[in-house]
Amino acid sequence: MTPEEKTKKKERQKALIIRYKQYLMLEKSLSNNTLDAYMTDLDKLLSYLLLEEVDVLDVKINDLQHFVAGLRDIGIHARSQARIISGIKSFYRFLILGDYLEANPCELLEGPKIGFKLPEVLAVEEIDALISCIDLSKKEGQRNRAILETLYSCGLRVSELVNLTLSSLYFDEGYIKVDGKGNKQRLVPISPKAIKEITLYYLDRNQIEIKKGYEDYVFLNHRGKNLTRIMVFYIIKDLAKAAGITKIISPHTFR
Repeated sequence: MTPEEKTKKKERQKALIIRYKQYLMLEKSLSNNTLDAYMTDLDKLLSYLLLEEVDVLDVKINDLQHFVAGLRDIGIHARSQARIISGIKSFYRFLILGDYLEANPCELLEGPKIGFKLPEVLAVEEIDALISCIDLSKKEGQRNRAILETLYSCGLRVSELVNLTLSSLYFDEGYIKVDGKGNKQRLVPISPKAIKEITLYYLDRNQIEIKKGYEDYVFLNHRGKNLTRIMVFYIIKDLAKAAGITKIISPHTFR
């Protein structure tokens, strides 16, 4: 492929993404937060296709299966995988409706097995409602917003969230390093939206008198120590009540 052809394909893909975003905004009437969630999940696929040098209109089922396998390999939880797959299917339905494609490569794409017992899972719109209930005028408001965006974007366990450190954030590369079960470390992609909210939270964090030994923790309470798992649970419980969500949810619901 010549450089001119590569440039032409890149510009065409960029135009398709813009049209898809407009489709979600105008025809689906999605809020900004919900829209960001859809686009963040799609960005994961686009980044993979760029590395594999596969055009978005030339994708085959094998490409998608390899992409999903990669999500599993880097530790993305099954429910987060299912959400990402749902977003990808939405994008390719748009391409079919717009006559950009004749055959849908997602038609045979299966999601991960998540067991027979169906857990309480939040829809994107419900997560949007939770975030909208955060009062940013309160000193903990931006912190709580960053917490929800990080839980949702990265699919972290609550124990991983409360132990997240500044030295484990690689925002320029789009990843964070997480210490999981059994002290196993893994790299997890983080969305631009979550990066933005954490960066905004730094302004409030810098005003806290941080206790010795807690300087590297990302999320702190007003006493300058890292948050506990119970505290995160209560934050989410209170937001769910304010949003009118009756499901039984916890930080694990975001995974």
